[in-house]
Amino acid sequence: MHIGELVTNDGEGGAFAARPDAALVIAKGRVAWSGPASQAPAADSAVDAGGRAVLPGFVDSHAHLVFAGERSAEFAARMSGRPYQAGGILTTVAATRAATDDALRANLARLVAEMARQGTTTLECKSGYGLTVADEARGLALAAEVTPEVTYLGAHVVPPEFAGDPAGYVDLVCGPMLAACAPRARWIDVFCETGAFGADASTAILAAGREVGLGARIHANQLGPGPGIRVAAEAGAASADHCTYLTDADVDALTSARVVATLLPGAEFGTRHPYPDARRLLDAGVTVALATDCNPGSSFTSSMPFCIALAVRDMGMTTQEAVWAATAGGARALRRPDVGHLGVGARADLIMLDAPSHVYLAYRPGVPQIAAVWQAGRLVAGSIAP
Repeated sequence: MHIGELVTNDGEGGAFAARPDAALVIAKGRVAWSGPASQAPAADSAVDAGGRAVLPGFVDSHAHLVFAGERSAEFAARMSGRPYQAGGILTTVAATRAATDDALRANLARLVAEMARQGTTTLECKSGYGLTVADEARGLALAAEVTPEVTYLGAHVVPPEFAGDPAGYVDLVCGPMLAACAPRARWIDVFCETGAFGADASTAILAAGREVGLGARIHANQLGPGPGIRVAAEAGAASADHCTYLTDADVDALTSARVVATLLPGAEFGTRHPYPDARRLLDAGVTVALATDCNPGSSFTSSMPFCIALAVRDMGMTTQEAVWAATAGGARALRRPDVGHLGVGARADLIMLDAPSHVYLAYRPGVPQIAAVWQAGRLVAGSIAP
């Protein structure tokens, strides 16, 4: 009760919507009612928001959290002028292969808790730092301990042992590795980029995943123009992620195929590439999501508020558009109608800001503003007096 601004995202067609001086009722982990505070029905217990803003929990639809090691030296080198290249991933592959299950699990738990403290209530988690049948299956098993949104990314890069036989590695990804990994995954992904996988290989990998019931996602057009968006559209992908370098034809393909463009400004911050032009996509009618791309190489941030601030400052988004993209947009990228909004029947995942408006997420960048976080109606981070 006494919510200064309640962001519900339950406008027409699921558009951004916010109500002043509002209240929200939760029953059995779901939103049961919302409306003016003066009309709130009786409840067994109440939390007084004291005029603070309440939003849907963030939906981070792109993260790489199962890994070992760190790459701070690589980051420092990029900041001094060395260009980013996909091959840096192999440093993390070596460390991850050498790590124990317990070490990987502990690092994963630390990052998930870090995300929760910053308002993320739904997250996607990829494999991709094992690149052997056993290590990819291990990564997915660990990811499944923390989220149902598990993505098989055996096609991250070609590992050193297949450097002379990339076609053989594609066969492995589409064959024995897929067979071992599919039971633990909901999605399949591929890094379609120079230095990783081309159009034909990416198409084959996504098709193999589709044959065993996995939904398609794709890393596309991060480091330069390429075929990734076309591959995504033809594969019926739920999301094309990065979308940094786009032609007019790419934008048209995203629009016509209704592929969500998941933008990852943390990666541009960490690689010095230009930020994606979100304004261009939004004006063309493309659905846009924001995600962290949390990984130890190109985007070592778990903060959705940071990504919102970057999107508003450097990508042409309004504060409403950026918050919607970080909540409802992420839910659409994961095809999850139950999260990303606070309409009646939605899962009661919500965050309370220590601020009166969602605008503060961009207005006060870098300042901790998440006062409390609830998942399915249960307080999981922060504290608030009833």
